[in-house]
Amino acid sequence: MITIGIDPHKSSLTAVALDATGQQLAHRRIAVNAAAYDTLIGWAAAWPLRRFAVEGASGLGRGIAQLLAAAGENVVDVPATLAARARLLDTGGVRKTDAADAASVAHAAMRKQLRPVIAEDHHTRLRLLSERRDDLARERVRLLNRLHVLLRDLIPGGAATDLTAPKAAEMLRQVRPLTATDHCRRDLARELLADLRHLDRSLKSNETQTRRVLTETHSTITELRGVGPVIAGKILGHVGDVTRFPTADHFASYAGTSPLEASSGERRRHRLNPTGNRQLNTALHTIAVCQARDPGPGRVYYQRKLSEGRTSAEARRALKRRLTNVLYRRLVQDQLRFATGTG
Repeated sequence: MITIGIDPHKSSLTAVALDATGQQLAHRRIAVNAAAYDTLIGWAAAWPLRRFAVEGASGLGRGIAQLLAAAGENVVDVPATLAARARLLDTGGVRKTDAADAASVAHAAMRKQLRPVIAEDHHTRLRLLSERRDDLARERVRLLNRLHVLLRDLIPGGAATDLTAPKAAEMLRQVRPLTATDHCRRDLARELLADLRHLDRSLKSNETQTRRVLTETHSTITELRGVGPVIAGKILGHVGDVTRFPTADHFASYAGTSPLEASSGERRRHRLNPTGNRQLNTALHTIAVCQARDPGPGRVYYQRKLSEGRTSAEARRALKRRLTNVLYRRLVQDQLRFATGTG
């Protein structure tokens, strides 16, 4: 097996081929353009039994890594920190060149079991849609806050906290400005209202697209209480291939729901885990809040933790950890059913 390490940059990439003993066979610097993939494959054709190791396959190396994975090549992702450690061990110092970096990437791939790069699919689309929705939601909150400020100055008492575009439009129709300054405030409020309506349409379109992509996944996680299309899209988008997590404990660590021990003396307690994927953690928090509030097994478990002397926050974290196991099993079952074509 020949391992080809790739050190990617914005304008070029450097590839180094190593044999099974770690000896360098050849290296090539390739300009990043429309012909970069064909050039790389043409150069690597001399070694039919090969695999590619790309540094930062989710960053600068995403483009070439995805092209290789889509073509059926064996590609692994080498974290930059691991490549830096390999370079330090290989050279005994911090000497750095593109060829040395690429060789270090290949050496790291030969020594460690690394995550394979898979071609982008519906999981990637769901993640993009989820991130776009988060951006739209933040912008909507900002617009509503600005609209609240203007309406407060135009209308005695201002607007209620549950302000929406129709409510704001109705309030603006009743405004009769008396000064030039109030005329300016009303005009700005109308502009903000138009932007708010545009954002509402964008959010609705985003949810429609998310529902459409969800149908392609054949996922059943929406059957869980508290999981709607938006939460399901966020979960599937950030989890990706669930088989990369060997156990539910690994999945909980990635989601940041495995509590950290903070015991002292005879007192045993655990505290919030601030690590892990915070977007996935947010989705699980939303599910936990819904299940703790509504009748069902989740609320029974939450109440039991409270009766054991846990605080509400501790009981909710315990519920999140339990829900992580439930979600992991459901994702694994869906993946298996989708792979075998049953169900």
